[in-house]
Amino acid sequence: MSTPSESAPPAPAGSDTEADGARPASAPASGEGLVRSLTHRQTTMIGLGSALGTGLFLGSGSAISIAGPAVIVSYAIGAVLVAIIAVLLGEMSAAHPVQGSFGTVAHRYLGPWAGFLSRWLYWFSAVVVIGTEVVASALYIRWWWPEVPMSAAILAIAAVVLAVNVISVKSFGTTEFWLSTVKVVALCAFILCAALLVFFGLPDTEATGLAHLTDDGGFVPQGASAIWVAMAVVMFAYAGFEVVAIASAEAADPQRTIRTAMRQLAWRLSFFYLFAITLVLALIPWRKMADSDGSVEASPFVRVFTEVGVPAAATLTNAVVLIAAMSAANAHLYGASRLLHSLGGDGLAPAPMARLSRRGVPAVALAASTLGIAAAALLAFYDVGGLFGILMSIALFAVLLVWLLILATYIAFRRHRAAHPGEFTGFSVPAGGKLAVLAAAGVLAVAATAVEVPDMRQAAGVGLAFTAVLGVCYWLTAQRRARQK
Repeated sequence: MSTPSESAPPAPAGSDTEADGARPASAPASGEGLVRSLTHRQTTMIGLGSALGTGLFLGSGSAISIAGPAVIVSYAIGAVLVAIIAVLLGEMSAAHPVQGSFGTVAHRYLGPWAGFLSRWLYWFSAVVVIGTEVVASALYIRWWWPEVPMSAAILAIAAVVLAVNVISVKSFGTTEFWLSTVKVVALCAFILCAALLVFFGLPDTEATGLAHLTDDGGFVPQGASAIWVAMAVVMFAYAGFEVVAIASAEAADPQRTIRTAMRQLAWRLSFFYLFAITLVLALIPWRKMADSDGSVEASPFVRVFTEVGVPAAATLTNAVVLIAAMSAANAHLYGASRLLHSLGGDGLAPAPMARLSRRGVPAVALAASTLGIAAAALLAFYDVGGLFGILMSIALFAVLLVWLLILATYIAFRRHRAAHPGEFTGFSVPAGGKLAVLAAAGVLAVAATAVEVPDMRQAAGVGLAFTAVLGVCYWLTAQRRARQK
C-alpha cells in the first residue's frame, strides 16, 4: 500500500502546477529536463507513424493466411477496440499531460507497482517492436537485392534510425513528420489506385470487382473461429498509438494535442486499415497473399502490383513500405527511450537512464532501447525461422498487458474524477467506465488466442516470464527503499 503522498494523483491539466507545461508537484520526478519542442502536427504524425508500420504492410499477410477474406471483420473489431482505448487514454492524458505518461498516472491511481510494471512492460514491447520493424525493413531491402545478408541490412537500418533519434527531439519530430507524411500520402494513393483496379481496371487490365472476396471457399473459408484467431496478428497492426501520450511530455501544447490527436488516430487508422485490406483482398486471391506455411516473404501491398503486372508501381510501393517500417521503428525508439528515461528519474531503473545530453536527449536510455535491434540481428545471423512472427507475437502479448493496465488506471481515474469533479475541466468520454470494462474484455479475448496460435503461446511464455521477473525486481526495489527510509 502506498502512502498518501505517493498515491495522490497528478494535478489536472490547466492547474497552476502545469501552467508552464512543467511536471505537477505531486508527480514523480520523471523526465526532468526534456524539451517541449514538438508541434501539434508533429505529435499527431508521430502517432500515425508508430501505428502504420509492419503490422499493416507486412503482418497483414499472416492475418490473411489465417482467416482469408474474413480478416476484414477482424480488422473492424480491432478498430473498434483500439478506438475505445485511444479515446479513453486521450481523456486521461489530457487531464494529466505528465512526463512518464500513462505510467506516471498508473503510479498515482493504482500505486507505484502499476507505474513500474506498465512502463517496463511498454519498454519491453517497444524494444521488441523496434526489432520487428527493422527486420521488416531488411526484408524490403532484400526484395530489391536478395544477395544482401539479412544481418547487414538490419545493422544499416539501425544506424539510420539511431542517428535520427540521437540528434535532438526537434530533429526527430521533423524527420518523423515527413516520413509519416510520405507514408500517409502513399497509402492514400495506393487506396485510390487499388480502387481504380478493382472497380474500373486499366486499358490492358480488366476490373477485378469483388469476386475474390467470395470465390475461394467463400468469405469465411477457414471458419468463423479464424476471425478470432487472426486477432493475434491484427491487433499488432494497431499498437503504437500510445506514443502520442508519451510525446505529450515534449509537446508545446499537450492539452490540445492529446485532445485531438487520439480522436484523429482512431478514425484515420480505421479508414486506412479497412479500406486497404479490403482492396488488397479484392485484387488478389487470398491464398496468394501468403505462402503455404503461413510465412510472408514480401508485403501483400507489393505483391498486389506485381500480380497485376505493374512492376514500376511495385518498386515504388516497396520503397514506401520501407519508409513506413523505418518510420515506425523511429517512433517506437523514441517512445521506449522516454519511458526508460522516466523510470531512471523515478529510481526504478539504473540512474544513468535519467541522464540527458546537452540537446535534451536521453542518450543512455536511447542506447539501451536498441536492445531489440541487437536481438533481431543476432536471430537473423543464426537464420531463426519465422523471425518476424515470433517478434510480432512477443510484442503483442506485452502490449496487451499494458493496455489492461491503462484500462484499469482509467477506471480508477474516472472514480476519482466522479468524486472530485471540480478538479477537472477537460472532455469526458460518455460511459467511459463501462467502455473500459468492455475494452478490457476484448483485450483478454485477444490474449486467449494463445490457446490456438503457436507463436502466441511462445510469446505468452516469454511475456509472463518477463512480467514475473519485473515483479521480483519491483519487490527488491521496494525493499531497498524501505530500508533506506
